[in-house]
Amino acid sequence: MRTSKTALTLCAGITTLAFTLTSMSAAPMVRATPESVGMSADRLQQATALLRQYVADRKIIGAVAAVARRGKLVYLEPVGLQSLETKAAMTERSLFRIYSQTKAVTAVAVMMLSDEGRLSIDEPVSKYLPEFRSAMVRDGGTGAPRRPSREITIRDLLLHTSGLSHRTSDLYRRLQVRSRAIALPQLVTNITKAPLLEDPGTRFRYSEATTVLGRIVEVVTTRSFDAFVTARILEPLGMDDTAFWVEGDAVARLVTVYQRSQDGTVAPFEIEEVPFTQKPALMEGAVGLVSTAEDFLKFSQMLLGQGQLNGVRLLKADTVAAITANGLPDAVLLTKGNGAVGWGLANVDVVVKPGSRGYLTNVGEYGWDGSAGTFFAVDPSRELVVALMTQNLPANPDGLRQKFKAAVLQSIVE
Repeated sequence: MRTSKTALTLCAGITTLAFTLTSMSAAPMVRATPESVGMSADRLQQATALLRQYVADRKIIGAVAAVARRGKLVYLEPVGLQSLETKAAMTERSLFRIYSQTKAVTAVAVMMLSDEGRLSIDEPVSKYLPEFRSAMVRDGGTGAPRRPSREITIRDLLLHTSGLSHRTSDLYRRLQVRSRAIALPQLVTNITKAPLLEDPGTRFRYSEATTVLGRIVEVVTTRSFDAFVTARILEPLGMDDTAFWVEGDAVARLVTVYQRSQDGTVAPFEIEEVPFTQKPALMEGAVGLVSTAEDFLKFSQMLLGQGQLNGVRLLKADTVAAITANGLPDAVLLTKGNGAVGWGLANVDVVVKPGSRGYLTNVGEYGWDGSAGTFFAVDPSRELVVALMTQNLPANPDGLRQKFKAAVLQSIVE
């Protein structure tokens, strides 16, 4: 069957348009007063007071928080220090290891390729990563290995229903599946040598699946994962301070992670063998990015804006609606907590019925967090985006995320 010259020209034009839209850089977010978007500046100061109290009590060393409403940035507040050792103050451009918030960025990369017709999320992973054809199941990690009931799909990876395990699980640690010193192809080889813990599609199990998605992006685009993310997501959104490692002058802005022990003492803690001040071999879609509060607010606002930010579109509006809704079937949803909070293809928790996940309280609200003390929340009904960044272990000392989010909600007056 031959394709007409007109059709070819049209297809080429559509492709060019897609790349043109995402090659533009979004303008900075418009700053506005809280009152102009139905919030109280005085009440927002209660959120700042909360953060300062946590610093004074040495529950955190410092933080940067950001709030946007109705598409405008109304609050960007640094408190405390980046480092106890250098006494460097926290600033609006302080850099944080955002860990699992990276997953949402990776999911957007995959869905952009889906929007462009370059992959289907219902295709088997083995179409792009043949190593997955040899995947075997050991139910719950024990028993005799067997073939899975069906192949893992890209949708399974996005929904964490693949049967894969978490990077910190005993199984993956024992088999040395993950290291920032290995490249993505090697991680895929390692992960397929480990057994699945259940059949695909039968249970929600938070996992290293999102890093596997990064490798699929590489295979589909023939570009390194970090290069694709930078060129197609970070640069178009103006996320100039977001990257997979920190170098040069930016190192001075990287916040130190502190661990607080039971006796209240605080000490620096390096989570990774390959620190974020070195270029890692592993460009990790599950946990690899460093960012700022304002940068991640831009990404969150793009989702709230149905795939676009300040005229730059990354995703179709229908796609964003689909990926920020619960994607888990009812039977699988019940394997995730009490069933009140589902999981979206955007790699976010989604509130599906009354109840909450702490800082997510409103039906339809979605967001996620990072294991070193960051979180973001998007509430479409209130046209609200909230981001809070610390570098702290434990990641949520004394319910800081919930308390800060509650203080922001109390500032809404209309």
